[in-house]
Amino acid sequence: MSKKFPHGWRKVLAGPACALLLAGCRSNELPKAEELPPTSQTEPPGNPACPGPRAPGRVTLHRLNRAEYDNTVRDLLGDTTRPARDFPADDHGYGFDNNADVLSLGPLLMEKYGAAAEKLAEASWPRVRTCTPDPADPLPCARLILEPFARRAWRRPVTPAEVDRLLAFLPLARAHGEGFDAGMKLALRAVLLSPHFLYRVELDPDPASTAPHPLNAHELASRLSYFLWSSMPDEALLAAADAGTLRNPEELERQVRRMLADPKAEALVDNFAGQWLYTRALDELHPDPLLYPFDDSLREAMRQETRLVFREFLHGDHPAKNLLDANFTYVNDRLARHYGLPPPGTSQMTRVDLSAHPERAGLFGQGSILAVTSHPDRTSPVKRGLWVLEQLLCKAPPPPPPNVEGLPPPVDPSMGIKQRMARHSSDPTCSGCHQLMDPIGYGLENFNPVGAWRQKEEVSGAQVDPSGELPGGVRFKDGVELRTLLESDPGLERCIAQHLLTYGLGRGPTSADACTLDDIASKARTSGGRLSDLILSVIRSEAFTSRGGEAEDTNGEGSP
Repeated sequence: MSKKFPHGWRKVLAGPACALLLAGCRSNELPKAEELPPTSQTEPPGNPACPGPRAPGRVTLHRLNRAEYDNTVRDLLGDTTRPARDFPADDHGYGFDNNADVLSLGPLLMEKYGAAAEKLAEASWPRVRTCTPDPADPLPCARLILEPFARRAWRRPVTPAEVDRLLAFLPLARAHGEGFDAGMKLALRAVLLSPHFLYRVELDPDPASTAPHPLNAHELASRLSYFLWSSMPDEALLAAADAGTLRNPEELERQVRRMLADPKAEALVDNFAGQWLYTRALDELHPDPLLYPFDDSLREAMRQETRLVFREFLHGDHPAKNLLDANFTYVNDRLARHYGLPPPGTSQMTRVDLSAHPERAGLFGQGSILAVTSHPDRTSPVKRGLWVLEQLLCKAPPPPPPNVEGLPPPVDPSMGIKQRMARHSSDPTCSGCHQLMDPIGYGLENFNPVGAWRQKEEVSGAQVDPSGELPGGVRFKDGVELRTLLESDPGLERCIAQHLLTYGLGRGPTSADACTLDDIASKARTSGGRLSDLILSVIRSEAFTSRGGEAEDTNGEGSP
């Protein structure tokens, strides 16, 4: 039986172990994260003429976020304990928590990585140990274990030199009186603490060149798997990368369709749709209980409704733009009663036809979106209008001026929200933005702060007036006309493409992406305009399959 490490062994090994934690990093190729110059998050890319090849842009060295880390250790080690729940929360950029420019690595997170790696190595060792070492020469068995493990963990082939550096943990452990298992667990921890595991590394062949270049096959495989699965490539995808066939357009499409059909594509529902449609914010929703009774069963039913509708669009034959007027949804008895629909007779979420209830059709009829774009005690035409502008049209107004005041109390208790907003938006410092947002939000005023249908406001008793106006002066009489106008706007598909590209690349859009987005939307529309068509068009784009080079820092302050 192997003895335990003596008390304080971690400190004893700290120096030499730290020197080996970067065992997978080639000394002349260690990547470093650099921040992009700030770009506007309030203005969509322009639409210049689009001659010649598209500029792919660049992506900062991309740390795995919490969801990606948990999914990766699940697929690598079979671990379902979700260790990243103990990590600090990820920052958000451009609406998503996988934006590489804001995924920093501080001391606390590094400490959490170390603790997680130790637990994962200990728990997974019986599964990873695929051979019995020869006591006289354990290195062949160690290499047999470490080479395929590091290949999968680092999502690329590993060199003999890299494996040799990992094997150095065996004599390190032996020097402290430990055996094969202890040394191998240290090596596994080194793999899990390497930048090649914690980051999605993409290297420029010529670091001094700013010219765009194609991703290599394994970099493309990682982009693909973290886009569709929020996780590492599987063996089939790695095999295609190894064989050099992944960049073939037919093979790329085959892999995309295979991956979308895999249960792991549920990550797109949770991580893309959950942030694009704001439904993650349901966890923080706390309506005024005296005005709008709300409970966790209703919260969960709303969440599941949006997830199930998006999932059907992801796997079905519906054009993506029909998200706005889909004549079906999913409800259980609790949610149906809340909506005023006939109960399906079950607590399970059930697909129901909305032909007789057109007010509930599409995203605008879903309680999840209506609730998270409201205040606890009243609706918010501002939040709802802003949601439409940002999430569906990609035409967000500039941020509010500093120290701007919120909506003041009504001077007359019977004053409706539209009258109150009109008085508030008459302020010259507020009017410019409110004239864009508020008239759109009025179209959803028939839904109260928790998404129930109403004809009159609950507090003031004022009759709801759902008429409004889109930017450009196009008027509508209610929410049904609003969604019809938006669905016919070609900017809707382009905006969905922009959100998909932002999420898929882990970077914000720039003016250089304008032509790429036009191409993506146009090609997807030609193929049927489904969500899967948009996703495939994003993946086929030069922005996804290539990366822009960047000149190295020449100001003398960079790494030597």
